[in-house]
Amino acid sequence: VLSLCCEACKKVIFRVPSEVEADTLVGRVDLKECLQSAEFISSSDGNFKILEDGSVYTTSAISLSAEKKTFTILLKDIQEHVEKKIHVSLVEEEQKTQKTRHARDTVLKRTKRRWGPIPSVMIENSLGPFPLQIQQVQSDTAQNYTIYYSASGPGIDQDPKGLFYIERETGNIFATRAVDREQYPSFQIICFATTPDGYSPEIPLVHTIRIEDDNDNSPYFTQDVFEFSVPENSKPGVMVGQLFAEDKDEPYTLHTALKYRIVSQNPPVPQVFSLHGDTGVISVSSPQLDRELVSSYTLLVEVRDMAGQPFGLCTTGTAVIKIEDTNDNAPSFKQMQYETRVEENRVNVEILRVSVVDLDELGSPGSGAVYEIIRGNDDQSFEITTDKNTNEGILCVVKGLDYESAKQRTLVIAVNNEAPYMLAPHSQQLSQSTSSVTVHVMDVDEGPVFKPCRLRLDVKECEDIGTSIGRYIAEDPETGNSEGICYRIPPGQCNWINIDEKSGEVRTVKVLDRDIGEMRRGQCNITVLAIDRNGKTGTGTIEVFIQPGNKNYPRILKTDYIMCRDRKPICLTAQDDDESPYSAPFVYRITDRSLASSWKITRHNDNSVYLSPKGDIPFGTYDIPVSVTDKGGKVGENRIRVNFCDCVTPTECDGRARELSDGTVTVGLWAILAMILGSLLLLLILITICGCCGSGVMHRHVTDDCANHNLIISNTEAPGEEVMDHNIIPLQNTCDQGGYGIKTGDQQTFEVVKGRGHTLESVKGGGHQTLGSVKEGGGQAMMDSRYSYSEWHNFTHPRLGEKVHLCRQDEEQKHSEDYLLSYNYEGKGSLAGSVGCCSDQHEEEALDFLDQLEPKFRTLAETCIKR
Repeated sequence: VLSLCCEACKKVIFRVPSEVEADTLVGRVDLKECLQSAEFISSSDGNFKILEDGSVYTTSAISLSAEKKTFTILLKDIQEHVEKKIHVSLVEEEQKTQKTRHARDTVLKRTKRRWGPIPSVMIENSLGPFPLQIQQVQSDTAQNYTIYYSASGPGIDQDPKGLFYIERETGNIFATRAVDREQYPSFQIICFATTPDGYSPEIPLVHTIRIEDDNDNSPYFTQDVFEFSVPENSKPGVMVGQLFAEDKDEPYTLHTALKYRIVSQNPPVPQVFSLHGDTGVISVSSPQLDRELVSSYTLLVEVRDMAGQPFGLCTTGTAVIKIEDTNDNAPSFKQMQYETRVEENRVNVEILRVSVVDLDELGSPGSGAVYEIIRGNDDQSFEITTDKNTNEGILCVVKGLDYESAKQRTLVIAVNNEAPYMLAPHSQQLSQSTSSVTVHVMDVDEGPVFKPCRLRLDVKECEDIGTSIGRYIAEDPETGNSEGICYRIPPGQCNWINIDEKSGEVRTVKVLDRDIGEMRRGQCNITVLAIDRNGKTGTGTIEVFIQPGNKNYPRILKTDYIMCRDRKPICLTAQDDDESPYSAPFVYRITDRSLASSWKITRHNDNSVYLSPKGDIPFGTYDIPVSVTDKGGKVGENRIRVNFCDCVTPTECDGRARELSDGTVTVGLWAILAMILGSLLLLLILITICGCCGSGVMHRHVTDDCANHNLIISNTEAPGEEVMDHNIIPLQNTCDQGGYGIKTGDQQTFEVVKGRGHTLESVKGGGHQTLGSVKEGGGQAMMDSRYSYSEWHNFTHPRLGEKVHLCRQDEEQKHSEDYLLSYNYEGKGSLAGSVGCCSDQHEEEALDFLDQLEPKFRTLAETCIKR
């Protein structure tokens, strides 16, 4: 590179061949000399690129079309708003060097061994002498040209600056001072080879200088003090903890190969821990860990590099191991015997505190005491608890003691720990510590005491006033008798009983009835006071229970009955307001001997019986005395009135419904409505019978076989003109019967009439006619008194048609679209004949069936008479 200082930012000239390939170094420009703080570097010609160190490369193959080619390098400082330009000119080399340069270009295509040396190595903390040569770089082109060498990068023109330099003429690389590998493990510098005119025959070489590690750093522990804990009585091999150490020297070398060991233990004996040399794991080596003897151990440990060799560097550290407590010691009482005093009848009072000794750690579950009374507290008068602050046992009286019963009580208490015992290997089972406590009961003057404190008294219901039901007395605990004690009942309680002031006898003050007021509950608690000569008071409770009595007679609920000729048994049901055992089951009996011979009682259940006659008895009213006896033996007399009537249903006897519960006779609304509807139905039946059977009838019959040979017309659906079809003609009689066309009104139909007749005639009807009047012509009358379908059709069709015709006219008197459609006989007649109500001439006036209604009609009648 030819660069004039005064023109560095103005013009630079590079001499290059006429043909330059892509990615070829053209030269280098000193950018910092032109603009120290350049942030933006660009080229005006896209065929060239400029690196940050000022190197100019071609981006594509170029050919100097003229003797000179120029472009501009633009430098910008965005923050300072400074911009500078460097003009670069490319000049073709002279002809005499053309051949050599081509030879050089050929050489550039192969790898040059001397221009790519192996990485250099410099020993860390080297002692010199300095400058110390560490490598030499040379270019093979130095055989043909004058080559100048230069370098840049960390250690040269970057931090740490001045650590290395390269000789310009020889390419020797020197170090000026020692290097710390932990700070700078390696350097990468860029070496350049250029001719005096600035041409670079070699590509810039990236050369690595590696700093070889020296064991100049001692290993160190990651913590100043390691703290671990392990339970006492742990077995050998139990892991306690792990030590960690580091070394700043080069990893995976002997300089960082660490070994651990225990230097010392405090206390020194017994030796209970071991340290793994490679992993730093501390383990238990002896089963002699006893917290009560030694609560903690301090270990002085060492870590050494060079795999623990004596010449390696080392560091020491501290590990503190705390022995955790386990419950391997049983608590024991400080005293084996205790004595204390307490007044009788005192409750919830502390009488004694006991303490224990436990070698386990204070405040841990292994030392927490749990006390219990194991003997002498059968009545649960005492209770012992633990004071959590002092670990003492607190003995209290929870039930009043009686001096007269026992002047002294002896208790045996035991103690355990909250946590279960964890014994050392090969140790004996621990024994439970016990202690005895003697409690002296002190006598005090106390009030009378009822025995029992609650007395139950049962009183039968409806007992007379003043009936004695028991005695309730109290005793003086000091004297053991009831002398000088008076009794009374405080006011404000249920007033059922009173108590004699001196004797304590209890009597009723009213008749106790469970059906009255507050006595319905049947029970009341009454407090009684007992007062001695000194005014001391004792209380007791009387529980009064009213027992059910047999105060009610059993009675039959319903006493009036009607029995029809079917002699259906009458169900008698009794009721007793008393409770068991003074109620059901009941015993029924007919008390009149004469009636008992003709009537009988049959058991149904505990409350009911059936009453029925033993045989044939005359119709009439019977007044039967019946006695009912309850389980308690109380007899109730009842009179049962039975009206034995010649009827099918009970309503036939008097014609109206009877309500016997209150002795009055009333007719219900539904019964009246049922009678009206029945009357209307009966009237309608009579009218129909008269209309259907009022005149003689004549039946025309043909056999079923003839029906198949007659024309059946069934397609006339509206009135219109008469249609005379040749098909509608009388057919020849193919058997003994004959057929006739029947014309009704404006329509003509042919019918087949099943019967004994032998002719078929045409019947014309119009106006108002009866069914019997439409029959005309000869023929033989039917003996079974049944109308044929044709006769019934001829009677009803004109009348129905006329009514439909009149009803189906609109406001303009026009006929409606829909009319009654006629459907004629199209098949065999029914073997059962007609089902009409007026088909039987001989029974047209018979109404005897109304006297013998079916069971369903009787049920309807019975329903109607009920309210």
